Amino acid sequence: MSAKAFIAFVALITVTGGALAQPVQGNGTPVLQTQGSTLPAEEAPPSLVAIPAPLAAPAVPQSEMKPAAPPPHQVVDKPFESTQKRLRFDVAIVQALDKVTAETIRFEAPVGQSVRYKSIVITVKACEQSASDEPMEDSIAYLVIDSQPRATPGKPTPMARQVFKGWMYASSPGLNPLQHPVYDVWMVTCRASAPVNASARPK
Repeated sequence: MSAKAFIAFVALITVTGGALAQPVQGNGTPVLQTQGSTLPAEEAPPSLVAIPAPLAAPAVPQSEMKPAAPPPHQVVDKPFESTQKRLRFDVAIVQALDKVTAETIRFEAPVGQSVRYKSIVITVKACEQSASDEPMEDSIAYLVIDSQPRATPGKPTPMARQVFKGWMYASSPGLNPLQHPVYDVWMVTCRASAPVNASARPK
């Protein structure tokens, strides 16, 4: 071997870290041979891994299966239905509260007529008294309440905006209340309008 060939061979051994060859073992595993030792080369991990089948729950014998107990019988109370007609009146007594000034006023509102309190307009559509066979004596009124500020001279009349529509109960003011930031309105009672004196009637 010439001197140049020998120098090239030594340089190759130095660069490769002494690895001269990769013989193969009897089982086909490549072996990395270095100076002074022989180590098996690492294998690449498999690209596909088999997923084991899910475990099946053991079947319960038919002899151990029992029907579930039925739920306890529940008796639902039917709503009370009166057999008598409620008495209807033509005047409702209504109370209103101004939350800003703490002013409270009680006034009469004839059925079918609109009554203004500051910037709300209250219209009573019906006023009833509970029948004698009902469990609680109560006064019930169907109210329509609109929010409408008073008209200002020289300006168009503001449009009314409905803020409440439904039944109000005198015994339960919080059952169906008016939701308004300034005013509260609740039902007090119903009454018949006062009869007109015959002598005071216009001729």
